[in-house]
Amino acid sequence: MFSLKEVKYKNILNVKHLHIKKNKITCIIGESGSGKTTLLRLLNKLISCDSGEITYNEQSLKVIDSVELRRNVVMLPQAPAIFSGSIKDNLLIGLKFSEKPLLSDDHLTEVLNLVNLNKELHDNAENLSGGEKQRVALGRVILLHPEVLLLDEPSSALDEDTEYLIIDALVNYTRENNKTMIMVTHSKKVAHQFSDEIIEIKRALVNVL
Repeated sequence: MFSLKEVKYKNILNVKHLHIKKNKITCIIGESGSGKTTLLRLLNKLISCDSGEITYNEQSLKVIDSVELRRNVVMLPQAPAIFSGSIKDNLLIGLKFSEKPLLSDDHLTEVLNLVNLNKELHDNAENLSGGEKQRVALGRVILLHPEVLLLDEPSSALDEDTEYLIIDALVNYTRENNKTMIMVTHSKKVAHQFSDEIIEIKRALVNVL
């Protein structure tokens, strides 16, 4: 899936060799500011490494069209954008941007159930709490059906019980649909319970646990 060799980015990351496997749940852990989000952004080509090479499905990111890559490798930032309008509007906007067919209300409701959000599609998205907005954005990403989900602390605004429900649902969705999930998490407990592999970033160095 992804391979990194001798990758350096400023003084933030120094990756000798790293392979992230397809159809697996990979969690990235490390102290705040250690470079976890930077690694996700490199995989999504939002930034480029200063040296070294990153490949996706054995093809260098340098030669892959950025827009095409991001249709297959979708990143959800820690503080995702919420647009004015209803929950439905926010769920569909990703499909509109990607020029993909829009989906029925029944399908959208299924996604709300998946992310454990008990709200109506016509509810105003701007009136939601931080955790609820995070779940709407997560649903928006799932609707795109990307090959790879890059999630930057997708449960950071949730209480522990809701966090467990969301991560468990995401893991099941990933496995049932043969997707790949690469997730930054603040919780070592979540990483050890749900991941197939754990990447730890410590003092800019990356290790697979």
